[in-house]
Amino acid sequence: MSAPVVVSRALTKVYAGAPVVDRVDVNIDRGECWGLLGPNGAGKTTFLRMLVGRTPPTSGEIRVLGYPVPQQASAMRARIGVVPQLDNLDPDFTVNENLRTYAGYFGIHHSRLRARIRELLEFAALSHKADAYLSTLSGGMLRRLSLIRALVNAPELLVLDEPTTGLDPQARQLIWQRLRSLRSEGITQILTTHYMEEAERLCDRVTIMDHGRLLESGHPRALVSEHIEPHVIEVHGEGLQRWHKETAARLAPRHETAGDGFLYYLNDERPLLEALSGQERLSFLHRPANLEDVFLKLTGRELRDG
Repeated sequence: MSAPVVVSRALTKVYAGAPVVDRVDVNIDRGECWGLLGPNGAGKTTFLRMLVGRTPPTSGEIRVLGYPVPQQASAMRARIGVVPQLDNLDPDFTVNENLRTYAGYFGIHHSRLRARIRELLEFAALSHKADAYLSTLSGGMLRRLSLIRALVNAPELLVLDEPTTGLDPQARQLIWQRLRSLRSEGITQILTTHYMEEAERLCDRVTIMDHGRLLESGHPRALVSEHIEPHVIEVHGEGLQRWHKETAARLAPRHETAGDGFLYYLNDERPLLEALSGQERLSFLHRPANLEDVFLKLTGRELRDG
């Protein structure tokens, strides 16, 4: 068994006397896609900044690819790729020039660079845009360019901070395909996302973080099975409060409000579905439990603005 790609022990960052990352222990294995999930302000970005050596920890330690960080962050960064949450591409350069300029930071020889860029453009379906300026690219194209720029140095570890935020379904699906192919090549991935479906589809393991602490970690489906009943029924409509008190609360002891409706969590969905069959003023959705249910159970439903 090879050594973990990332190891942190009691990693802590304190701002204004309050811990933003609080004694975090993490092991990320080589070749896995590890998802870090949490509400706004949970500490995810601070953890990633410490991981890549941009923010020094207050206490504790972290090693990435065997390098102590931030002490040997420069050597470590030569072997990783980072896709930031917000594109920081150079708008004055073409697609090709953006890749060439970034490759210059890693000393990639000119004889190898042309072939490497050609491969990356094909990988991202951007070959036809090699000489285009960024102002002519769609949002999906810009995100794909950010992804392949992070791959210029053939990294062993790829850090992806909300890589598909704001993209349409087609662009998101394409990026998912590309990330799965990278994982099949053995590239370790760290992914933060607010799309629970994305985490379920891509991650071998997810960790849920809130208030600087790690709450739970495991395979997405294992977390769902551990925390949530297999059936969820969402109900809305006129007269719901009365029907809930008279019928649903008895048939589904575990439930919660969600906006103007109710969520009912059940091992046996049949009695509640039968009770709903004669309620013409109520609308409902019967679905399997998912990772979003786990996320909301552990972190709550209150709005986080930052």
